[in-house]
Amino acid sequence: MKLSGRDANAFFSKPDKRRAGILIYGADAMRVAIKRQDLIAALIGPNGDEEMRLVRLSGPELRRDGAALLDAVKAVGFFPGQRAVLVEDAADGQVDAISSALGEWREGDAMIVVTAGMLKASSKLRKLFETSKNALCAAIYDDPPSRAEIEAELKRAGLNEIDRNAMTDLEALGRALDPGDFRQTLEKISLYKINDPSPLTSEEIAQLAPATVEAAVDDLLHAVAEGRVREIGPLIQKLDGQGEAPVFLVISATRHFRALHSAACDPKGPSSGIARQRPPIFGPRRDRMIRQAQEWGRDKLETALAHLVGTDLELRSGGQTAPQMALVERLFIRLSMLKSARR
Repeated sequence: MKLSGRDANAFFSKPDKRRAGILIYGADAMRVAIKRQDLIAALIGPNGDEEMRLVRLSGPELRRDGAALLDAVKAVGFFPGQRAVLVEDAADGQVDAISSALGEWREGDAMIVVTAGMLKASSKLRKLFETSKNALCAAIYDDPPSRAEIEAELKRAGLNEIDRNAMTDLEALGRALDPGDFRQTLEKISLYKINDPSPLTSEEIAQLAPATVEAAVDDLLHAVAEGRVREIGPLIQKLDGQGEAPVFLVISATRHFRALHSAACDPKGPSSGIARQRPPIFGPRRDRMIRQAQEWGRDKLETALAHLVGTDLELRSGGQTAPQMALVERLFIRLSMLKSARR
């Protein structure tokens, strides 16, 4: 029987032990592994592996010894409790062995958990589970985690008090990160919030989330966009000492100002425009960029982008005589003064 996404998540968190087995498949091996991990943990508990209530088999291993699965399903464990047999990297070549084990399964036997990569609709393995009366089939797609899934992850990590804006930022972060990285980030946040009863805030997420831009580069871009001319020189000297390439700084600034321009042009306003950016912008940086887009306006931002594109072409041409970093510093000062001219 096929499971919808919502039903599959419900089964992973609270499996029905009267089911003979389940097939979990999808193109993203990490997403499949995470769902399988959640299911096994809910099925046999935290000590199930130590108590030898979990048997692991691989697809190639099952191909060599087809009876191994049925033997593992019927085996009587030394410790009491639910048992499970995990078959990883399965394919159509193991259909006969899996079909036999499902047919012989009786209540009280170990549940059969099978994982596989992406399977076509014509796959024999997929059809076996989809048409079974006592087994389930769950497809894992590359969709970002839903709000319900994020809330479940937060609960698992021990985070119960979440600011409304912080939840919005976590949803954006879930769309930007791989599932494994997102789960690690939540674990990092939960460790940070141990013994802290106050709600999780956007500022804390911004501090703990994986950085998408070097902090010093981010500081420089904000200084330029906010018209703080005096800070530009020292920040550029710092980045030059760290070995940052002038072209990289111009590319980063172009990306920043394009995001501001897109926000300024959004028919629903800069807040909506910033919310549409990919990768997502969240926390205090989001609020700053909304203000920047409002203060610059569309026309000034188009002028700034023209300056940025012109300097980028000049740096790549190789024909200039002035040091490249000096050209970038002059450009950033010009942009900062352009913004200040509106006051």
